[in-house]
This record gives sequence, C-alpha cells and structure tokens, in this order.
Amino acid sequence: YSDGSGTGAIALNVKVFEFNRNVDKYVLKPVAKVYNKVMPDQLQRGVQNAFINVRFVPRMINNIFQGKFKGAGLEVTRFLINSTAGVAGFIDVAKRMGIETPREDFGQTLGVYGVNPGPYLLIPLLPPYTVRDFAGFVFDLFLDPLNFFVFPIAEIDGAPRLITNRDTAIFGQLGIRVGEVVNDRSLNLEKFQGVEEATLDLYGAVRNAYLQSRAKAIKE
Repeated sequence: YSDGSGTGAIALNVKVFEFNRNVDKYVLKPVAKVYNKVMPDQLQRGVQNAFINVRFVPRMINNIFQGKFKGAGLEVTRFLINSTAGVAGFIDVAKRMGIETPREDFGQTLGVYGVNPGPYLLIPLLPPYTVRDFAGFVFDLFLDPLNFFVFPIAEIDGAPRLITNRDTAIFGQLGIRVGEVVNDRSLNLEKFQGVEEATLDLYGAVRNAYLQSRAKAIKE
C-alpha cells in the first residue's frame, strides 16, 4: 500500500501525523488519564455504547445503499432493544443476545460501488482517511441524528430540531466531540503503549494498518 500521492503530499501527511501524535501525547492522553481515574470503566463503556447507539441512522442507511437489507434490519433491531432494555443505549443488550452486524459507513458504500480510495489523507485533530473515506465521513455527519436533530450543524427550514440557538448548537457540538474523544482515548490508554518505541516507521505502520482495515471492511 502507498499514499497514492506525490512526495510533497506525503511530507505534509508526515508533518500532520507528528502534530496529531504530539497533541495526543501532551494533551489528550494526560486528560484521558485524569478522566480515567474519576470515571469508572463500566460508565466509560456505557458512554461509548450510547454514542454508538444513537448513530444507528447512517449505519442503517449505508446498509441499504449497499443492498445489505438484513444488516439494516439488524441495526434497527439493535437500536430498539438498546434504547429500551439497554437504558438509552448505555448497555449493549443486543450484543449479549448475539444481535450484531458490521458497522457500515458511506466511505465503504463508495468503495462497494468501485470508487477509488484516492490518496491517503491526514487532517489535524482527525483520524486517518483516504480522500474517498473523508468524503464519506462528511456525508455521514449529515445523517447523524445528533447533527441534524439535537445540535444541528446546518439550518434547514422546517426541519425539527431540539436546539434552535445557533451558538448553543455549536458549543453542544464541541462538547459532545471533546467528551467522546476523551472517553474513547481513556478506554484505549494502553493501545499504543510500547508501539512507538518498537516501530521504526510509525507513520507507515499506521497508514498500512488503516488501508488494509478499510479494504477488508469493504469486502465484508
């Protein structure tokens, strides 16, 4: 696997990679460590489950786009079970019942229809993408109920929304995003421990792992 881009673009990617790595090392990880001390692991997993549960809409729609109607049905079933018996999604009751399905996104949908991934792309403060997957990420943002119903990222005339004040919506979006990132990082404090020291080309290793995982997800 390669970046699919020129030397200049690769050099820029490497710089962004180092920037994100330093943000994680000096800001995100220390904050996550403090968060981990005050927040029980079970509650952290509950928060993660709740975010996953409320975002069933883009996963369901992408299942439909890909012709995976069984997967779409499972997403709806999981949402109904976890939103009720799972206390608003904090407990993944559906998983305990064996009701699971791969998570689909619009980047995968584009890949299923033959869209080339394009160059590998790194953006400050965001996870890795290809150009195709970043376009899919943006599309999925507008399918996320939190983004069009609770804290709308765009004003659409006549569309129902809980928060009508624009500034409140922006701060709500920021708070949700920061909280979710810190919670996820806290759950993965040991994930990269020792990897940086043991890997000579960390950028290349992360890039290849991402590209391989995305290729596998599209085939599933």
